[in-house]
Amino acid sequence: MKRMNPDAMYIGIAGNIGSGKTTLTRLLTEQFGWTAHCEDADGNPYLTDFYSDMQRWSLSLQVYFLTKRFKSTQEILTSGSTVVQDRTIYEDAYIFAENLHDMGYFVDRDYRTYLELFEVLKQYLMPPRLLIYLRASVPTLMKQIARRGRPFEAAISSDYIRRLNNLYEHWIEGCDPERLLTIDIEDFDFANNPDDARKVLDIVGRRLESIN
Repeated sequence: MKRMNPDAMYIGIAGNIGSGKTTLTRLLTEQFGWTAHCEDADGNPYLTDFYSDMQRWSLSLQVYFLTKRFKSTQEILTSGSTVVQDRTIYEDAYIFAENLHDMGYFVDRDYRTYLELFEVLKQYLMPPRLLIYLRASVPTLMKQIARRGRPFEAAISSDYIRRLNNLYEHWIEGCDPERLLTIDIEDFDFANNPDDARKVLDIVGRRLESIN
C-alpha cells in the first residue's frame, strides 16, 4: 500500500459520544487548511435499529463501522495530504465493540470473529501521527448529546456513556504519549466560545510543532 507523504500528517480525533470531535475537526480544517474525514452518523443504516435492540444489531453495526473506517483510513494514508479523522478505527474495536461484549450484547462467538477481522485489517494501517483525545465527564457528555438532539441518540443512557468513558480512559493510558494530546473539554467550550476555540487551536498548533 502506498504510504502517506512524510510532509503530510494523519491526525485522529478521539472521544466519547458528544465530546465535540466533529466540531474540533471543523475548527482544525478551517484554521490549518487540512482535509476532514468525518463520521457520517446520519447516514448510518444501523444506528436507529441498534439503539432500540443492541443485541440484535451489534455485529452488523460494528462491522459496518469497521469497514467504513478501514476504507477512510486507507484513503487518508494514501492521500498525500494532512487529514483530520473524526474517530479512529481503534475506538471501534477497543471501545465500542469491547463495551458491547462486556454488556452482553455482543456474544462471545461474534466478538471473537470481529476481533480477528480487526487484527487482519489493522496490519494494513498506520496509527495517527497525532491522536487528540477529548476528555469529558458523563454529565457534560449527556448535556451535549441532548443539545444536538439526534433522534437515534435519544435512548442513550448515562450508564452506557459512563462505560464508554471508562474504556476510553483505559485505552488512552496505553497510547504512545509522543503521539497523544489530551484536551479536557470541561475547561474549553470550543463549540460555543470563540476564545476557548482559539486557545484549543493554539494548544494543537504548539503540540504539532513538537512532533514535526
